[in-house]
Amino acid sequence: MSELKNDRIIRALLRQPVDITPVWMMRQAGRYLPEYREIRSKAGDFMTLCQNPTLACEVTLQPLRRFDLDAAILFSDILTVPDAMGLGLYFEQGEGPRFRKPVRTAKDVAALPLIKADADLSYVMDAVKLIRHELNGQVPLIGFSGSPWTIATYMVEGGASKDFSIIKRMLMATPELMHELLEKITLSVIDYLNAQIRAGVQVVQIFDTWGGVLSPHAYQKFSLHYMHKILQGLLREHDGRRVPVIVFTKNGGLWLEKIASIGSDCVGLDWTINISEARTRIGSQVSLQGNMDPSVLYAAPARIREEVSMILQQFGSGNGHVFNLGHGIHQHVDIDHVSAFIDAVHELSAQFH
Repeated sequence: MSELKNDRIIRALLRQPVDITPVWMMRQAGRYLPEYREIRSKAGDFMTLCQNPTLACEVTLQPLRRFDLDAAILFSDILTVPDAMGLGLYFEQGEGPRFRKPVRTAKDVAALPLIKADADLSYVMDAVKLIRHELNGQVPLIGFSGSPWTIATYMVEGGASKDFSIIKRMLMATPELMHELLEKITLSVIDYLNAQIRAGVQVVQIFDTWGGVLSPHAYQKFSLHYMHKILQGLLREHDGRRVPVIVFTKNGGLWLEKIASIGSDCVGLDWTINISEARTRIGSQVSLQGNMDPSVLYAAPARIREEVSMILQQFGSGNGHVFNLGHGIHQHVDIDHVSAFIDAVHELSAQFH
Protein backbone atom coordinates (compact mmCIF):
# COMPACT_ATOMS: atom_id res chain seq x y z
CA MET A 1 0.00 0.00 0.00
CA SER A 2 1.15 3.55 -0.72
CA GLU A 3 3.29 5.51 1.68
CA LEU A 4 1.50 8.32 3.47
CA LYS A 5 2.01 11.74 1.90
CA ASN A 6 0.51 13.40 5.01
CA ASP A 7 1.12 11.50 8.25
CA ARG A 8 0.65 14.59 10.44
CA ILE A 9 -2.24 13.08 12.37
CA ILE A 10 -0.34 9.86 13.17
CA ARG A 11 2.61 11.88 14.45
CA ALA A 12 0.39 14.17 16.53
CA LEU A 13 -1.40 11.17 18.07
CA LEU A 14 1.98 9.70 19.03
CA ARG A 15 3.11 13.09 20.44
CA GLN A 16 5.77 13.53 17.77
CA PRO A 17 6.63 16.92 16.20
CA VAL A 18 4.39 18.33 13.46
CA ASP A 19 4.51 21.55 11.43
CA ILE A 20 0.87 22.50 12.09
CA THR A 21 -1.93 21.01 14.19
CA PRO A 22 -3.82 18.33 12.22
CA VAL A 23 -7.60 18.42 12.08
CA TRP A 24 -10.51 16.13 11.24
CA MET A 25 -14.16 16.14 12.30
CA MET A 26 -16.28 13.47 13.88
CA ARG A 27 -19.14 12.71 11.46
CA GLN A 28 -17.26 14.57 8.70
CA ALA A 29 -18.87 12.31 6.07
CA GLY A 30 -22.52 13.15 6.58
CA ARG A 31 -25.72 15.06 6.14
CA TYR A 32 -24.29 18.60 6.14
CA LEU A 33 -22.85 17.84 2.66
CA PRO A 34 -25.29 18.12 -0.29
CA GLU A 35 -23.36 15.44 -2.18
CA TYR A 36 -23.87 13.07 0.77
CA ARG A 37 -27.61 13.79 0.86
CA GLU A 38 -27.80 13.08 -2.86
CA ILE A 39 -26.06 9.71 -2.63
CA ARG A 40 -28.05 8.83 0.51
CA SER A 41 -31.35 9.42 -1.27
CA LYS A 42 -30.21 7.32 -4.25
CA ALA A 43 -29.13 4.49 -1.93
CA GLY A 44 -32.63 4.43 -0.42
CA ASP A 45 -31.65 3.85 3.20
CA PHE A 46 -28.72 4.29 5.55
CA MET A 47 -27.78 0.62 5.90
CA THR A 48 -27.64 0.15 2.12
CA LEU A 49 -25.11 2.98 2.08
CA CYS A 50 -23.04 1.31 4.82
CA GLN A 51 -23.20 -2.14 3.25
CA ASN A 52 -22.21 -1.11 -0.27
CA PRO A 53 -18.38 -0.72 -0.28
CA THR A 54 -18.40 1.48 -3.40
CA LEU A 55 -20.93 3.91 -1.90
CA ALA A 56 -19.25 3.84 1.53
CA CYS A 57 -15.94 4.67 -0.16
CA GLU A 58 -17.48 7.54 -2.12
CA VAL A 59 -19.07 9.02 1.01
CA THR A 60 -15.81 8.66 2.98
CA LEU A 61 -13.92 10.62 0.32
CA GLN A 62 -16.50 13.40 -0.20
CA PRO A 63 -15.33 15.72 2.61
CA LEU A 64 -11.69 15.39 1.50
CA ARG A 65 -12.58 16.84 -1.90
CA ARG A 66 -13.98 19.97 -0.24
CA PHE A 67 -11.73 20.53 2.76
CA ASP A 68 -8.03 20.30 3.62
CA LEU A 69 -8.57 17.57 6.22
CA ASP A 70 -5.70 15.56 7.69
CA ALA A 71 -7.59 12.25 7.86
CA ALA A 72 -10.45 10.30 6.35
CA ILE A 73 -12.79 8.36 8.62
CA LEU A 74 -14.46 5.19 7.44
CA PHE A 75 -18.14 5.69 6.69
CA SER A 76 -19.96 3.09 8.75
CA ASP A 77 -21.96 2.85 11.97
CA ILE A 78 -21.21 1.66 15.51
CA LEU A 79 -24.25 -0.66 15.32
CA THR A 80 -22.88 -2.89 12.56
CA VAL A 81 -21.61 -5.20 15.36
CA PRO A 82 -25.02 -5.95 16.97
CA ASP A 83 -26.54 -6.13 13.49
CA ALA A 84 -24.02 -8.87 12.67
CA MET A 85 -25.11 -10.60 15.90
CA GLY A 86 -28.58 -10.96 14.35
CA LEU A 87 -30.55 -8.26 16.18
CA GLY A 88 -32.15 -6.84 13.04
CA LEU A 89 -30.95 -3.25 12.81
CA TYR A 90 -33.17 -0.80 10.92
CA PHE A 91 -33.56 2.97 10.84
CA GLU A 92 -36.87 4.76 11.39
CA GLN A 93 -37.27 8.07 9.56
CA GLY A 94 -36.56 10.79 12.11
CA GLU A 95 -36.29 8.21 14.91
CA GLY A 96 -32.75 6.87 14.50
CA PRO A 97 -31.64 3.25 14.89
CA ARG A 98 -33.92 0.47 16.09
CA PHE A 99 -33.48 -3.26 16.73
CA ARG A 100 -36.16 -5.82 15.93
CA LYS A 101 -34.80 -8.15 18.63
CA PRO A 102 -33.58 -6.18 21.69
CA VAL A 103 -31.55 -8.03 24.33
CA ARG A 104 -33.44 -8.09 27.63
CA THR A 105 -33.09 -11.52 29.28
CA ALA A 106 -30.42 -14.08 30.21
CA LYS A 107 -31.74 -16.22 27.35
CA ASP A 108 -31.26 -13.31 24.92
CA VAL A 109 -27.67 -12.78 26.08
CA ALA A 110 -26.86 -16.51 25.92
CA ALA A 111 -28.17 -16.67 22.34
CA LEU A 112 -25.86 -13.90 21.09
CA PRO A 113 -23.06 -15.19 18.86
CA LEU A 114 -19.54 -13.78 18.86
CA ILE A 115 -18.96 -12.19 15.48
CA LYS A 116 -16.17 -13.08 13.08
CA ALA A 117 -15.72 -9.72 11.44
CA ASP A 118 -13.89 -10.86 8.30
CA ALA A 119 -16.92 -12.99 7.40
CA ASP A 120 -19.83 -11.30 9.19
CA LEU A 121 -18.80 -7.72 8.36
CA SER A 122 -16.90 -8.35 5.13
CA TYR A 123 -18.59 -5.33 3.53
CA VAL A 124 -16.77 -3.08 6.04
CA MET A 125 -13.39 -4.65 5.25
CA ASP A 126 -14.09 -4.37 1.51
CA ALA A 127 -14.87 -0.67 2.02
CA VAL A 128 -11.63 -0.16 3.99
CA LYS A 129 -9.54 -1.76 1.23
CA LEU A 130 -11.27 0.28 -1.46
CA ILE A 131 -10.89 3.55 0.48
CA ARG A 132 -7.20 2.90 1.09
CA HIS A 133 -6.72 2.27 -2.62
CA GLU A 134 -8.58 5.44 -3.60
CA LEU A 135 -6.81 7.58 -0.99
CA ASN A 136 -3.47 6.51 -2.46
CA GLY A 137 -1.63 7.66 0.66
CA GLN A 138 -3.15 11.17 0.63
CA VAL A 139 -4.07 11.03 4.35
CA PRO A 140 -4.54 8.24 6.93
CA LEU A 141 -7.80 6.34 7.24
CA ILE A 142 -9.43 6.17 10.69
CA GLY A 143 -11.47 3.11 11.61
CA PHE A 144 -13.72 2.88 14.65
CA SER A 145 -16.17 1.03 16.82
CA GLY A 146 -18.51 1.90 19.61
CA SER A 147 -17.48 1.06 23.16
CA PRO A 148 -19.09 -2.10 24.58
CA TRP A 149 -21.22 -0.04 26.99
CA THR A 150 -22.43 2.31 24.25
CA ILE A 151 -23.26 -0.58 21.89
CA ALA A 152 -25.05 -2.35 24.75
CA THR A 153 -27.30 0.65 25.41
CA TYR A 154 -28.78 0.33 21.91
CA MET A 155 -29.02 -3.47 22.11
CA VAL A 156 -30.88 -3.44 25.44
CA GLU A 157 -32.99 -0.31 24.96
CA GLY A 158 -33.86 -1.41 21.42
CA GLY A 159 -32.67 1.90 20.02
CA ALA A 160 -31.73 5.38 21.18
CA SER A 161 -32.81 6.37 24.69
CA LYS A 162 -33.29 9.52 26.73
CA ASP A 163 -33.05 8.00 30.22
CA PHE A 164 -31.44 4.54 29.69
CA SER A 165 -33.89 3.08 32.20
CA ILE A 166 -34.00 -0.44 30.72
CA ILE A 167 -30.24 -0.96 30.59
CA LYS A 168 -29.72 0.69 33.98
CA ARG A 169 -32.28 -1.69 35.45
CA MET A 170 -30.29 -4.61 33.98
CA LEU A 171 -27.05 -3.14 35.35
CA MET A 172 -28.45 -2.64 38.85
CA ALA A 173 -30.72 -5.67 39.20
CA THR A 174 -28.61 -8.25 37.35
CA PRO A 175 -25.02 -6.93 37.16
CA GLU A 176 -23.64 -10.38 36.31
CA LEU A 177 -25.90 -10.51 33.23
CA MET A 178 -24.72 -7.03 32.24
CA HIS A 179 -21.10 -8.20 32.49
CA GLU A 180 -21.88 -11.29 30.41
CA LEU A 181 -23.33 -9.11 27.66
CA LEU A 182 -20.45 -6.62 27.77
CA GLU A 183 -17.92 -9.46 27.62
CA LYS A 184 -19.48 -10.79 24.41
CA ILE A 185 -19.56 -7.34 22.83
CA THR A 186 -15.93 -6.72 23.88
CA LEU A 187 -14.65 -9.91 22.22
CA SER A 188 -16.60 -9.04 19.06
CA VAL A 189 -15.27 -5.46 19.03
CA ILE A 190 -11.66 -6.65 19.42
CA ASP A 191 -12.16 -8.96 16.43
CA TYR A 192 -13.86 -6.17 14.45
CA LEU A 193 -11.19 -3.53 15.07
CA ASN A 194 -8.35 -5.95 14.38
CA ALA A 195 -10.04 -6.91 11.10
CA GLN A 196 -10.25 -3.20 10.19
CA ILE A 197 -6.54 -2.78 11.01
CA ARG A 198 -5.58 -5.79 8.89
CA ALA A 199 -7.74 -4.42 6.06
CA GLY A 200 -5.85 -1.11 6.19
CA VAL A 201 -7.13 1.44 8.71
CA GLN A 202 -4.19 3.34 10.19
CA VAL A 203 -5.82 4.81 13.34
CA VAL A 204 -8.77 3.54 15.39
CA GLN A 205 -11.17 5.40 17.65
CA ILE A 206 -13.45 3.89 20.29
CA PHE A 207 -16.62 5.97 20.63
CA ASP A 208 -17.94 5.77 24.19
CA THR A 209 -20.85 8.08 23.44
CA TRP A 210 -22.94 7.10 26.47
CA GLY A 211 -20.26 6.41 29.12
CA GLY A 212 -21.07 9.80 30.62
CA VAL A 213 -24.58 8.70 31.69
CA LEU A 214 -23.06 6.40 34.34
CA SER A 215 -21.99 7.18 37.90
CA PRO A 216 -18.20 7.29 38.43
CA HIS A 217 -18.18 3.84 40.01
CA ALA A 218 -20.42 2.29 37.34
CA TYR A 219 -18.40 3.97 34.58
CA GLN A 220 -15.23 2.25 35.73
CA LYS A 221 -16.85 -1.18 36.09
CA PHE A 222 -19.16 -1.22 33.07
CA SER A 223 -17.49 1.03 30.51
CA LEU A 224 -13.82 1.77 31.17
CA HIS A 225 -12.99 -1.80 32.21
CA TYR A 226 -14.16 -3.13 28.85
CA MET A 227 -12.39 -0.45 26.81
CA HIS A 228 -9.24 -1.44 28.70
CA LYS A 229 -9.81 -5.06 27.62
CA ILE A 230 -10.16 -3.92 24.01
CA LEU A 231 -6.88 -2.03 24.17
CA GLN A 232 -5.16 -5.12 25.55
CA GLY A 233 -6.47 -7.18 22.62
CA LEU A 234 -5.77 -4.78 19.74
CA LEU A 235 -3.08 -5.00 17.10
CA ARG A 236 -1.01 -1.92 17.92
CA GLU A 237 1.34 -2.27 14.93
CA HIS A 238 0.59 -3.17 11.33
CA ASP A 239 2.56 -2.85 8.10
CA GLY A 240 5.59 -1.80 10.15
CA ARG A 241 3.78 1.21 11.61
CA ARG A 242 2.25 1.97 15.00
CA VAL A 243 -1.58 2.08 14.89
CA PRO A 244 -2.63 4.85 17.31
CA VAL A 245 -5.81 4.34 19.34
CA ILE A 246 -8.10 7.17 20.45
CA VAL A 247 -10.59 6.67 23.30
CA PHE A 248 -13.45 9.18 23.44
CA THR A 249 -15.95 9.25 26.30
CA LYS A 250 -18.55 11.98 25.88
CA ASN A 251 -19.03 13.78 29.22
CA GLY A 252 -15.98 11.98 30.58
CA GLY A 253 -14.06 15.06 31.75
CA LEU A 254 -14.39 14.09 35.41
CA TRP A 255 -12.53 10.83 34.79
CA LEU A 256 -9.65 11.88 32.52
CA GLU A 257 -6.91 10.37 34.68
CA LYS A 258 -8.68 7.01 34.74
CA ILE A 259 -9.28 7.14 30.97
CA ALA A 260 -5.64 8.04 30.30
CA SER A 261 -4.46 5.08 32.38
CA ILE A 262 -5.92 2.29 30.22
CA GLY A 263 -3.28 2.44 27.50
CA SER A 264 -4.65 4.43 24.57
CA ASP A 265 -2.41 6.82 22.64
CA CYS A 266 -4.94 9.65 22.72
CA VAL A 267 -7.91 10.78 24.81
CA GLY A 268 -10.71 12.54 22.97
CA LEU A 269 -12.33 15.48 24.75
CA ASP A 270 -15.82 16.89 24.42
CA TRP A 271 -16.37 20.66 24.69
CA THR A 272 -17.30 20.67 28.39
CA ILE A 273 -13.68 20.71 29.57
CA ASN A 274 -10.93 23.26 29.05
CA ILE A 275 -8.17 21.65 26.98
CA SER A 276 -5.53 23.46 29.03
CA GLU A 277 -6.81 21.75 32.18
CA ALA A 278 -6.90 18.41 30.37
CA ARG A 279 -3.30 18.87 29.21
CA THR A 280 -2.19 19.66 32.76
CA ARG A 281 -3.94 16.58 34.09
CA ILE A 282 -3.04 13.93 31.47
CA GLY A 283 -0.98 15.55 28.70
CA SER A 284 2.22 13.89 29.85
CA GLN A 285 0.66 10.44 29.28
CA VAL A 286 -1.37 10.79 26.09
CA SER A 287 -2.12 13.11 23.21
CA LEU A 288 -5.39 15.04 23.28
CA GLN A 289 -8.07 15.33 20.61
CA GLY A 290 -10.65 18.08 20.49
CA ASN A 291 -12.49 20.01 21.47
CA MET A 292 -14.53 22.80 19.87
CA ASP A 293 -18.26 22.83 20.51
CA PRO A 294 -19.84 21.76 17.17
CA SER A 295 -22.40 24.58 17.60
CA VAL A 296 -19.62 27.14 17.03
CA LEU A 297 -19.87 26.23 13.33
CA TYR A 298 -23.22 28.09 13.25
CA ALA A 299 -21.32 31.31 14.02
CA ALA A 300 -19.82 33.67 11.45
CA PRO A 301 -16.37 32.67 10.09
CA ALA A 302 -14.63 35.43 12.09
CA ARG A 303 -16.15 34.07 15.32
CA ILE A 304 -15.15 30.51 14.38
CA ARG A 305 -11.60 31.72 13.86
CA GLU A 306 -11.59 33.33 17.33
CA GLU A 307 -12.73 30.07 18.93
CA VAL A 308 -10.06 28.06 17.08
CA SER A 309 -7.42 30.57 18.19
CA MET A 310 -8.57 30.34 21.81
CA ILE A 311 -8.42 26.52 21.88
CA LEU A 312 -4.97 26.50 20.24
CA GLN A 313 -3.75 28.99 22.84
CA GLN A 314 -5.29 26.96 25.65
CA PHE A 315 -3.43 23.84 24.50
CA GLY A 316 -0.28 25.91 24.03
CA SER A 317 3.00 25.06 22.32
CA GLY A 318 4.28 21.58 21.69
CA ASN A 319 3.17 18.23 20.40
CA GLY A 320 0.23 15.97 21.02
CA HIS A 321 -2.84 17.88 19.84
CA VAL A 322 -5.27 16.74 17.15
CA PHE A 323 -7.91 19.40 16.56
CA ASN A 324 -11.48 18.15 16.35
CA LEU A 325 -14.98 19.05 17.37
CA GLY A 326 -16.11 17.93 20.81
CA HIS A 327 -18.68 15.67 19.14
CA GLY A 328 -20.09 15.11 15.64
CA ILE A 329 -20.73 17.97 13.23
CA HIS A 330 -24.37 19.12 13.10
CA GLN A 331 -26.27 18.45 9.88
CA HIS A 332 -27.46 22.03 9.28
CA VAL A 333 -24.04 23.70 9.37
CA ASP A 334 -23.02 26.00 6.46
CA ILE A 335 -20.27 24.38 4.38
CA ASP A 336 -18.38 27.68 4.10
CA HIS A 337 -18.16 27.74 7.90
CA VAL A 338 -16.55 24.30 7.84
CA SER A 339 -13.93 25.58 5.38
CA ALA A 340 -13.30 28.56 7.66
CA PHE A 341 -12.81 26.18 10.61
CA ILE A 342 -10.36 23.83 8.87
CA ASP A 343 -8.37 26.70 7.35
CA ALA A 344 -8.18 28.54 10.68
CA VAL A 345 -6.72 25.49 12.44
CA HIS A 346 -3.97 25.15 9.84
CA GLU A 347 -3.22 28.87 9.52
CA LEU A 348 -3.22 29.72 13.23
CA SER A 349 -1.47 26.62 14.61
CA ALA A 350 1.96 26.94 12.94
CA GLN A 351 3.14 29.36 15.66
CA PHE A 352 2.62 26.65 18.31
CA HIS A 353 4.99 24.15 16.66
